[in-house]
Formats: sequence, C-alpha cells, structure tokens
Amino acid sequence: MIIEIKKFHSFDVSTQEAEEIQRRLREMIVLKSSRTRFPLVAGADVGFPGSRPGKRADVGRAGVVVLDAKTLETVEESLVEVECRFPYVPGFLTFREGPAVLEAFQKLKHHPDLVVFDAQGIAHPRGLGLASHLGLFLDLPSIGCAKSRLVGEFADPGPNRGDSSILYFEGREVGRVLRTKPGVKPVFVSPGHRMDQETAVRVILELVTHFRLPEPTRRAHQLVSGEKERS
Repeated sequence: MIIEIKKFHSFDVSTQEAEEIQRRLREMIVLKSSRTRFPLVAGADVGFPGSRPGKRADVGRAGVVVLDAKTLETVEESLVEVECRFPYVPGFLTFREGPAVLEAFQKLKHHPDLVVFDAQGIAHPRGLGLASHLGLFLDLPSIGCAKSRLVGEFADPGPNRGDSSILYFEGREVGRVLRTKPGVKPVFVSPGHRMDQETAVRVILELVTHFRLPEPTRRAHQLVSGEKERS
C-alpha cells in the first residue's frame, strides 16, 4: 500500500451523526499550502452506472487518475466498484462516495502530491465538502473543483481565461468562481485540505488544456463513465 489512509470515523452512520462528524472534522482542516509545486496530481470521480445492464444504482464506480503535472501524461489509473450504503443527501456526499474513492486510492502504485476532486472543498454548508473530508483521510493537499455551486453568493467573473470572482458564504470567502476558458461556464474552486485559495486557482489553471475542466478530474470522469472503454 503506497498511501496510508487515516481513519477518523466509520461511514456507516446516520445523517445526524454525519453532520456532527463534519462539524468536528472541519476544525482540523489546514488552509495553507506548504509547497508550490506538485509533480504528480491525481483526479478522482465517482459514477453510478445503474442504467447499465447488470448494474445496480447503489454501486459506485470510483476512479483515480494520476498525471504528470508538467506533461499532463497519464501515469496510472485505478478503478473500483463498491456498494454505496449511504443515501444520496446533498451536503453528505463523502459518506456515500468516500469509501469507494478511498479504495481506489489504496490500489495506486504511485503516491500523488495533490488531489483534485470533482466536488467541493470548504465551500460547503458545514465547511467540509468531499475534497476537504477526503483530504484529511488521505493526508494530502486537495482541491475541490466543482461544476456547480453548492453554497454562497458571487458576481459573474470576467469573460477571459483566468478571470475570477470571490465566492462568499455567511460573510466569508470560501472559494473562487473561475473562468477556465473564454465563453464557457466557470468552475467553482475551493481549498480542500493543506491548500490555500491562491494556490488552488493557480494549479487548476495549470491543469486546464482544451476543455473547461482540469485534466485530472476530466480523465477520472472518462474512466468511471466508461468513455475510455467506448473510444
């Protein structure tokens, strides 16, 4: 096992217990990066191929793709299917998808320096989105780069690549609304764990090429959705 997974709690809990866990763990989040470069970057995503023949809707397909940050070449992929017992409840995504993602990380043969999640970091009702939560379990710098807003208010960013605006929630900054390509919808970037906002925005822009989404999570989505299998 390359990555040692820390265990802060069980995932077999009630919604009320899950909320208490989130409030407790958010105090452990570090919103500061101790480094500026991350040679190996992982992207993680989860899909539910319930409509595919022979697949049940409660089986999560978790994928992790590790990239060379300089060349953006894929170094390694990990794919698992795990039964997800926790129901889908907005704001509690980690309790549904976390076990599958962690199992995929345990199968890696390379140790990533950073993880980008297609999820929220601290831009979350209780300050502990999936990117922050699993950043703690993995003890790795992590960033949430979501396609849509979960909480907060913001002004539209400018039209050019790199334009951003602040995402505010309950009077404080919890993320940035970032335009990664001209003329496309922005993404919502928030620090996960061991990460600051400025570094998070810079890293996401470095990982975006021809598409709206950063390459690590875009390729992880391809992996779990079966797009690579069909290509």
